[in-house]
Amino acid sequence: MANPGVLLLAAHFGASLMLAAYGLHRLHLALRYLRHVRRRPAGEIPARSRLPSVTVQIPLYNERYVAERAVLAAGELDYPPDRLEIQVLDDSTDETCEVVARVVQLLSTRGVHAVHIRRAHRTGYKAGALAEGLRRASGELIAIFDADFVPQPDFLLRVVGEFGDPSVGLVQARWGHLNGATSLLTRVQALQLDAHFTGEHGARAATGCFLNFNGTAGVWRREAIEAGGGWSADTLTEDLDLSYRAQLAGWRFVYRDDVAVPAELPVEVAAYRMQQQRWAQGGVRTAVKLLPSIARSGIPGRTKREAFWHLTGHFTYPVFVALALTSLGAGWLMEPLHKSWVLAADGALLAFAGLALAVLYGVAARAGGGAGWWRRLVLVPIIMVLGAGIALGQTAAVARGLARRPTPFRRTPKYRLGSVPDASWRSTAYRLVTARSALLECAIGVAVLAASVAAVLSNAASPTGSAIMCGLGFASVGGGSLLQQRP
Repeated sequence: MANPGVLLLAAHFGASLMLAAYGLHRLHLALRYLRHVRRRPAGEIPARSRLPSVTVQIPLYNERYVAERAVLAAGELDYPPDRLEIQVLDDSTDETCEVVARVVQLLSTRGVHAVHIRRAHRTGYKAGALAEGLRRASGELIAIFDADFVPQPDFLLRVVGEFGDPSVGLVQARWGHLNGATSLLTRVQALQLDAHFTGEHGARAATGCFLNFNGTAGVWRREAIEAGGGWSADTLTEDLDLSYRAQLAGWRFVYRDDVAVPAELPVEVAAYRMQQQRWAQGGVRTAVKLLPSIARSGIPGRTKREAFWHLTGHFTYPVFVALALTSLGAGWLMEPLHKSWVLAADGALLAFAGLALAVLYGVAARAGGGAGWWRRLVLVPIIMVLGAGIALGQTAAVARGLARRPTPFRRTPKYRLGSVPDASWRSTAYRLVTARSALLECAIGVAVLAASVAAVLSNAASPTGSAIMCGLGFASVGGGSLLQQRP
């Protein structure tokens, strides 16, 4: 029978190599951005007489705090009234319905073509609502905004000119942040999203690779939606799914980093964790669904490889959990020489991961401009600990995605927060109850840290960086959720 210590050593190094490969890909994206992305001139605004017709869709489900702001912002878009239609796709079961009905009526009195669309059943969740709205839409172009997004009045005029190219199927704008600096959690999320949009989207778009619609702050050509097979509810990330299907059908996507649509970031640790789990589960399900078609397609090899790295990124979470578990076992079952190898490999891997993140996030922070942009990089270690803290829940989400198990679409609660710190959300509806999962995370975090301390006190081994990071992460995420727990 094989020595358990040798098996642990092999598993640990296998996990280390996999994580290093994904870190190398992030570093490669950052370098591609620096090499290929150039600041593009502002898009030309077409003559008003040649503007295409646009349907703006706002899908809603129980958004009593932000629904009015979202619908009013859509009504203030600077666009010829005879070419603009606003659809509020309202599946709500609370007083959001009354709020929307009142605001839609107000817009109608102002001469805005706004309609309030209600469904008897929430079939297909957001994908089902978008499909129902598309069936009734009159526009050549379909602009989509989630309930917490506030587009500027000139948004449509700045992006519709891209559709003068008949090959363009989608224009995706960057997400801005209404409350990006109000807490440590929102600052972390703001940097993560800036890196995703500016760094990842920017690099992929500049090198001709596929990029994804992010579910909001984008404008579709209706033909591209239909050519891609329409909205499908068989994943929790209907936006990612349709993005790849439309691009496989031959449509080209444009990313506009110079156009930002501000939105509200989750202020609850539990809400952030739930959002990340939905994205992980849906992303894995989309990967299983589409990677075979991508592999068989005639697109360039570079595009196929980038699609693989993009769609499988969430698999790093179970790999990291495996890394932490094997590193804990190393302290008790491995030979001294093997333990030293594990410590060295763990330290090198974490240092490399931190470097890759710092470069990618630095690219995004610098592109955002402003003096002292480099100060945002102090968040990188916190981001690494947070990523470790949600790894267990993300691993469960990956498993659900692989199992193709149907799961309800749980939307991220929003509270109409802005740039000024505001604790009023603590006494509002939609707060999440997370005591059981938070206690479990805290217990696991404490157990991992205790095992690391015990290893040191018994002279069995020195704790590895990944084990300590997991312990700190689980304790921080679970403790943060408990501190914000609804009474």
